Amino acid sequence: MNNMNKTVQLRDLGSLDYKAAWEYQEELFKSVVDLKIKNRREETAIPTPNYLLLVEHPHVYTLGKSGDLENLLLSEKQLEAKGATFYKINRGGDITYHGPGQIVGYPILDLENFFTDIHKYLRLLEESIILTLQEYGLECGRSEGETGVWLGVGTPFARKICAMGVRASRWVTMHGFALNVNVDLGYFDNIIPCGIRGKAVTSLNVELNVDNVDEQEVKNKIVKHFSNLFECEMHK
Repeated sequence: MNNMNKTVQLRDLGSLDYKAAWEYQEELFKSVVDLKIKNRREETAIPTPNYLLLVEHPHVYTLGKSGDLENLLLSEKQLEAKGATFYKINRGGDITYHGPGQIVGYPILDLENFFTDIHKYLRLLEESIILTLQEYGLECGRSEGETGVWLGVGTPFARKICAMGVRASRWVTMHGFALNVNVDLGYFDNIIPCGIRGKAVTSLNVELNVDNVDEQEVKNKIVKHFSNLFECEMHK
């Protein structure tokens, strides 16, 4: 068994094309999985690394493997006109949008360094966002049977502020969360977000009724809560 490594390398990638970020994720993910396989085969115990990537993407729509293409309400031409791209990917979940003003987090963790429980992992990811938003005075939480973080749960005004979709193999995670901070919500009108009709989407700046929220400050808060919840040490 590996020595449990509780350090997480934090990498802020700035603004990066979705495909480039996905390939980088895949590369890190594969390196962790390969090391685990090597450890088992050679009966070694080289600690596996963990990463948290933070990134912002240019306008893009992504469809999870269980998703329905009909939830994208645009043709290829219309996508082009909006300066957006589209990818089918290997995470759970349906269709989602990423774009400027959204903080996307991709934890690539070997859960054997922490705990082997994918539900606990999802709950802690949600919790790191919930605690961050509470610092801004927002009442938010989970919506039964739906991933992500919501406001106004149980009211006719339920709205999603953070989407989540993860993939795990050999207890190594990839993909993650997308928190709307200063997002142009008009881009969500072109999809049925996560395949859920009639559910609104919101952004932190809208909820706080300000033009612009300091994204670096939001990132710092997420990292702080993530570190506490996963009991890990963040290394930049």
